[in-house]
Amino acid sequence: MQKVLLVDDEKRMLDLLELYLKPHHYLCKKAVGAYEALTYLETETFDIVLLDIMMPEMDGWELCREIRKFSDVPIIMLTAREQQEDIIRGLNLGADDYMTKPFNEEELLARMAALLRRRTPGPIIEVDGLLWEEDRFELTYQKHTIKLTPKEFMMVGHLMKHPNKVFTREQLIQLIWGFDSETEGRTIDSHVRNAREKIRHSGFPIDDYFITVWGIGYKWTNKE
Repeated sequence: MQKVLLVDDEKRMLDLLELYLKPHHYLCKKAVGAYEALTYLETETFDIVLLDIMMPEMDGWELCREIRKFSDVPIIMLTAREQQEDIIRGLNLGADDYMTKPFNEEELLARMAALLRRRTPGPIIEVDGLLWEEDRFELTYQKHTIKLTPKEFMMVGHLMKHPNKVFTREQLIQLIWGFDSETEGRTIDSHVRNAREKIRHSGFPIDDYFITVWGIGYKWTNKE
């Protein structure tokens, strides 16, 4: 369940937003004004913030600037103001998106989902010091980078994601090169050989993990 901070000086708007979001499995925290919002943000973790602009004491622009001093939480600004310069100002201050009131419920949900998808990290797999990081497209052993080709990286990562499962050469071709590829099994063997050599050179005991299943294909086996 995603946790969202709702910030507005009007309780009616906070209640309406909560009414929209709760059926879609959002856990809502309501802050009446900027100072209450800052108190929550300094003591709790949120997945996204919906922030009104026109508030007394501290407006949404100033609050956005304050939030960006210590957090990169996604921020959607909600406001009745439609001026182009207001939108540009909000985005320049660190907001991720901007919607004007009255807004469409489905559009708000879609924009929130899009922001949250972008923040969802790709898998990170660690096996005895060997670290495969999808987002960084990087394989390291004891913090030393192992330079693999994109296909080698994808193949090693796929096997690490599915330990003890045997993949035939044909399955690996379809998964890594695609269904329409004319790549042959010999290409898989060549990539396996090259990847193993590069990882072996780093000092990681790759032959204990990246296993050939003779007559079938390859698998990754994690030690107990």
